[in-house]
Amino acid sequence: MLVKTGDEDRQAFRELYLLTSAKLFGITFRICGERQAAEDVLHDVYLTIWKRAGAYEPSRASPITWLATIARNRAIDWQRAQKIRRASPIEGVPDIADRAPIASETIETDQEARRLHVCLDGLEARQRDAIRTAFFDGATYADLAERQNVPLGTMKSWVRRGLLKLKECLGV
Repeated sequence: MLVKTGDEDRQAFRELYLLTSAKLFGITFRICGERQAAEDVLHDVYLTIWKRAGAYEPSRASPITWLATIARNRAIDWQRAQKIRRASPIEGVPDIADRAPIASETIETDQEARRLHVCLDGLEARQRDAIRTAFFDGATYADLAERQNVPLGTMKSWVRRGLLKLKECLGV
């Protein structure tokens, strides 16, 4: 599909979008942290893909790796641009207190992340994979059910049971 997109095949591009947009949105959202920004970046990502698909070399990377790299780089570019905008002085605006986390908060956050991953690793493989894909990659329950070839209700149950086990493991 990516090679056909490089040949300016609109139908191939449509199919590529349908198959990859959830994953690429998850990547941009995770980096941007804002839904609207992630959607804007994703738009730029697909414009780039349309323009540069002809440069894709299958021998160098898998299609999803190539696409994910473009999404990641565009989101990082957006993030850097935001930092530059924030760093520019604006006259007449009072200084705002630094809200950067202190060291103890950073350590606590790292410990919580480690605990979460330990708890995730303790789940059944299908629950763990479904939760990671849904929450870290941005896939919907319908996408997950289709990928695993199970009914939507089954997928929702897997995720719900997994989340309950996570909650118990984390002591929340």
